[in-house]
Amino acid sequence: MKGLSGVLYLYVSASAMLALSACNVQAEEFLVQDQKAYKEALKQAGPGDVIKLANGTWEDFEILFKGEGKKNKPIRLTAETSGGVFLTGQSNLRLAGEYLEVSGLVFKDGYTPTSEVISFRRNSKDLANNSRVTEVVIDNFNQPERQEVDHWVMLYGKNNRFDHNHVVGKRNKGVTLAVRLNDEDSQNNHHRIDHNYFGPRPILGSNGGETIRIGTSHYSRTDSYTVVENNYFDRCDGELEIISNKSGRNQFLNNTFYQSRGTLTMRHGNNNLVEGNVFFGNDADHTGGIRVINAGQTIRNNYMEGLKGTRFGGALVVMNGVPNGPINRYDPVKDALIENNSLINSDNIQLGAGSDEERSGVPTDSRFESNLIYNDDGRDVFTVYDDMSGIDFENNILGSMDPPDFTDGFSRETVSLTRAENGLMYPQEGISAGIKRDMTVTTKEMTGVTWFPKTEPIVQFGSGDTHAVTSEEGALFAAIEAAQAGDVIALSPGDYVVRKFLKIDKPLTIKAVGEVNISFERSALFEILNGGSLQLSGLNISGAEAPDNAGNSVIRTSPYSMLENYRLEISDTNFTQMDVNHSFNILRVSKGTFADNILIENSNFKDVTGAIFQLDKEDDDYGIYNAEYLTIKNSTFENVEGAIVNFYRGGTDESTFGPHFNLSESSVSDIGGGKRNKSKASLLLHGVQVTNISGNSFKNSQPFVINHTVGEPKTRIVENKFSQISAPIVTELNSGLEPTAIISENEGLKP
Repeated sequence: MKGLSGVLYLYVSASAMLALSACNVQAEEFLVQDQKAYKEALKQAGPGDVIKLANGTWEDFEILFKGEGKKNKPIRLTAETSGGVFLTGQSNLRLAGEYLEVSGLVFKDGYTPTSEVISFRRNSKDLANNSRVTEVVIDNFNQPERQEVDHWVMLYGKNNRFDHNHVVGKRNKGVTLAVRLNDEDSQNNHHRIDHNYFGPRPILGSNGGETIRIGTSHYSRTDSYTVVENNYFDRCDGELEIISNKSGRNQFLNNTFYQSRGTLTMRHGNNNLVEGNVFFGNDADHTGGIRVINAGQTIRNNYMEGLKGTRFGGALVVMNGVPNGPINRYDPVKDALIENNSLINSDNIQLGAGSDEERSGVPTDSRFESNLIYNDDGRDVFTVYDDMSGIDFENNILGSMDPPDFTDGFSRETVSLTRAENGLMYPQEGISAGIKRDMTVTTKEMTGVTWFPKTEPIVQFGSGDTHAVTSEEGALFAAIEAAQAGDVIALSPGDYVVRKFLKIDKPLTIKAVGEVNISFERSALFEILNGGSLQLSGLNISGAEAPDNAGNSVIRTSPYSMLENYRLEISDTNFTQMDVNHSFNILRVSKGTFADNILIENSNFKDVTGAIFQLDKEDDDYGIYNAEYLTIKNSTFENVEGAIVNFYRGGTDESTFGPHFNLSESSVSDIGGGKRNKSKASLLLHGVQVTNISGNSFKNSQPFVINHTVGEPKTRIVENKFSQISAPIVTELNSGLEPTAIISENEGLKP
C-alpha cells in the first residue's frame, strides 16, 4: 500500500504541474510591418495572442481578421500605438470567428472598396460572434460620389460590441452604423453599442442619411435585443431619422443628442425601451426628440430641451398607423407607456401625426402620465390630428400654459426651473412629474477615444488671415491659390479683369475695400469645387466681357458630383450686364452638388438673360435636391428673363426637412418674361418644404408657380405689394387637397 501511495502522489503532482504550465503559457505578440506579415501572423495567432500593426500608413489594406479566441482570451488586433496606424486608400475590416477584439486603428483619407468599412462577418456564412471593436476611428472615409451607398459599420452575428469609437463625417449615402437581422444567426443578437462619439454628419439632401439603424422593414417584426447606450450624437443631421429602430426589444439608454436634426424613431418593431436619453436642441431648426410607432413602446425619463422640430420631427411624436398593414408600413401605436419625461422649451408634441386615409389607426391602450411640459412663452405645444381617446392621460404637469382641451389629465402649475449640476432643468421640490433628479448625462468627453480630437467640421468665413490684393493682372488668381481655409481676400479699389476661372476649393471671403469692379472673360467667374465655400461682399460684377456663348454664369459648382456641402453668401454686391448671350445665370449648379446655405443680402441683379439661381438639377424624383436653405433679403431684381429661382425637389419621400426658401423685403420687376423661361414663372418652387415670401414688391412679372409634392409643406405669401402680376399658382400635386398655402395681407394681386 505504501508503494502504491507513492506512485499516486507522483502522478497527481505531475498532472498539477502540467496544468499549471498550461495556465502560464505566455500570449504571443506579433508586430507586423506589412500585409504579408499580417497574414502569416494571423495563421499562427491563437487565444490570448495579439497582432500589432506597426505605426504608419497602411494603404489599400482589406483586413480579414478571422480566428477562434476564447471568452477570457480573445485574439486581439491593434495598433503599435493607439492612433498610430492609418488605414487609407481602399481599405476595410472584416471580422469572422469567435472572441475577437480590434482597437487603436484610424480609417482616414480613403473609402471602402466594398459596401462596408467595418463588417462583423467575412461573408453570409462566416460571421463574428462575441467580438468587439473598440477605440477605432472612422474619419470622413467616404465614397467619392455622394449618392454611392455604403455603410461604415455593419453588425452581424451575436453578442458583439462596438464601443468607445470615434465616427465622424459621413457624407455619402448610407447609414453610418447598422445592425442586420437577415438570418437566424443574427437575430436575438444582444449586441451592445455604447460610449461612441458619433460626430457631425452633414445634411445629405435625400433619404439614406441615418446614423444608426437596427433591422430593416423586412425583418421588423423580429426581435434584436440590441442595447444602444451612453453614446453622444453631435449634430447628426443626415436626415429625419437619427436612429431608425426597425426591430423589437431594443433598448436606447442614456444617450445624448446634441443639436441633431431629426428624431430617435421607433419606425418598426415592438416592445422597445427608450429611457434616460437627453436631447439638447439649442433652438436649432428641425431638432427633434422621440417618434413613437408600433406596439409596446416604453418612453421613460427622457429630457428634451430647445427642440424646434415640427411634424414627424417634433419633440415628441405619436403616430397614426395602418390597420392590418403590410410589414413595411406604420403599425398602429398600442400599449405604449410615455411617462416621467421632461419637455422644456420644445415646440411640438404631435399626437396622431400622419393621420390620413391610409394611416387611420389611432393609438390604443396607451398611457401618457407624469410628464412635465414647460415653455417660457406659455404657448400651446400640442397638435392633435385624430381621436386620442385610446391614450390615458394622467398626472401631467404644465408650466406656464393652459391644459389642452382634447383630454383631461393635465394640470397647470406654477413651475420654477433651476439648472442642476448635470446641466438639466428641474422644477422646484414637490413636483414629481418629469425626469429623475439623479439622472446622469452622457457628455462628449465620456465617449469616443482620448487620442483623436473632436474638431469642428466647418471653417467659418473670416476666421483666417486677411490678404490685401491689388488689381494687378493675375494677383487675385494668385491670392486665391495661396490662401488657406477661412482667409479673407481684401480687394483694393480698382478694375479687375479676370481671365481664368477662379477655383474655390476652401472657404474664402472676397470683399471690397473701396470701389471694386470685376469683369471676367471665361464662361464663369467662380467655380466652387469640393471643399469650397464662397463669401462675396461689396463687389460690382459685370458680365460684359464674358464670351458670346449661351449658358454663361457668374458662379458655378464643379461639373462633377461634390461630396462636401458648400455655402454661398453674397452681400452688398451688384450684378449687371449678364446679357451677352442667352441663358446667362448668376448661379448654375450641377447634379450631385448640395448647398447647406445660400444667403443673399443687400444685393442688386440687373439685366440677366437666364435665371438668378438655377437649383433644379436633381430631376429624377428621388427626393434629392440641390440646396437646403436659400434666403434672400433686402435685394433688388430687375429685367431678368428667367426666374429668380428654379428650385426642384421631386418625389414623395418624407425623409428630409428641406428645401427652404425665404424672400423678404426685396424689390422685383420685369422677371420671367424671356422666351426660354419654360416655366413662365418668376419663382418656380417644386417640392419646397418651407417657403416664406413676405414684405416684397413685385411688378410686371410672371406669377409664382408653387407645387406642393409631399408631407405638409408650409408656404406663406404675406404682406407683399403686387402690380401687373397674376396671383400665385399653388398646386397640391399628390394629396388631392385644396392648396394649403397662406396667402394674405397682400396688395394689388391680379386674379
